[in-house]
Amino acid sequence: MLKSFTVENFYSFLEPVQIPLELNRHAPEDDLSFISPVTNIRASKCLAVVGANASGKTNFVHALAFLNWFSAYSFQSEPDAPIPIFPHFSAKDKATSFEVEFEYDRQTWRYCLKASRERVLHESLHAKPGSRFSPVFVRDWDSGAQSYIVKLNQKKFDFLLKEAVKVRPNASLISAAAQYGVELARKLASMNFYLNFSVRGRVNVEPASLYRASEFYKNNENIRNRMTTLLTEWDLGLSDVRIEKHSFTPKPGENAAPVYVPYGIHRLGDQEHSLRFEEESNGTQSAFLLLSVLLPALQNGGIAVIDEMEANLHPHMLPAILDLFFSPETNPHHAQIIFTTHSLEILNHLHKYQVVIVEKNDRCESEAWRLDSMEGVRTDDNLYAKYMAGRYGGVPRL
Repeated sequence: MLKSFTVENFYSFLEPVQIPLELNRHAPEDDLSFISPVTNIRASKCLAVVGANASGKTNFVHALAFLNWFSAYSFQSEPDAPIPIFPHFSAKDKATSFEVEFEYDRQTWRYCLKASRERVLHESLHAKPGSRFSPVFVRDWDSGAQSYIVKLNQKKFDFLLKEAVKVRPNASLISAAAQYGVELARKLASMNFYLNFSVRGRVNVEPASLYRASEFYKNNENIRNRMTTLLTEWDLGLSDVRIEKHSFTPKPGENAAPVYVPYGIHRLGDQEHSLRFEEESNGTQSAFLLLSVLLPALQNGGIAVIDEMEANLHPHMLPAILDLFFSPETNPHHAQIIFTTHSLEILNHLHKYQVVIVEKNDRCESEAWRLDSMEGVRTDDNLYAKYMAGRYGGVPRL
């Protein structure tokens, strides 16, 4: 469970931005939130990130994606590769900082990272099994000695100190320790985190992405059956979705590789018609791809981070998708979803603590705040109407 997230000097975000998912005692007690079995706090199941074009919405969710990648996979990057963080253009010499607080394995954790594109400057992990945090590891760059100073609690993080101080400057200590088989590091590096984008942007609807999703569905029967049920229920003209294994030879003389091709099945009377998914509508293809990200989160628990969730979808589909997260039946493990959107009608289905407004000021700096932090926003406000009227900010200046 994600409790809060803080970022500073990342892309268009220059000043620190902290967004909590933890709720106060005034928040409604309904299925849009849940009670943590660890700390007994109430947390939101979703955050909708809204704002004008170029306000910084995608940068906000990219910060979460970067932190997940860095802690889990950075050890696999090239030894001299720069860390893929991009500070604000007016503060290129200033380090980028992240902090995330989350619950996992019946404890509360806090992970902090401060880095430049050249190296990690500070990295730490703290655990809170009881009333206060205690360090699991702390790693700091000593510019004078040109080496790292590392402190380890080896009862919790069984990593040799002589190996820890040698971890590359562009890699996370968690990612490195996971490669050495450290149990806690392996658990943290394999936490359930689901995305519909990469460092190159959102995954586009194209044959290659459809085939990758098809292979995933083919290997996960329960999720494939759930996807088929949802697509046929969502009035897309489908009666079934089938996945067939084909062979593909990249170049003459090369060995054939398997390709999993999805087909939409349409029934008219007693006749059945089959269409390759490339021939289906963009909306049907987009829903097929999106569910390959969302359904694993719902089945396993974790966090889904989605950029432009409404892409190619009718606005009425978004409430149906969010209901999958709100319903205890379809979300038994309290998965959370954080998404950007321009489909603002969704505000009619959310509480004020589930909306993050992002706005860029005259200095080209993005600012973000949770809507319930604004003075005068009432629980019974028509959020959609007031947002559209410009009462909350985050709208284009036309």
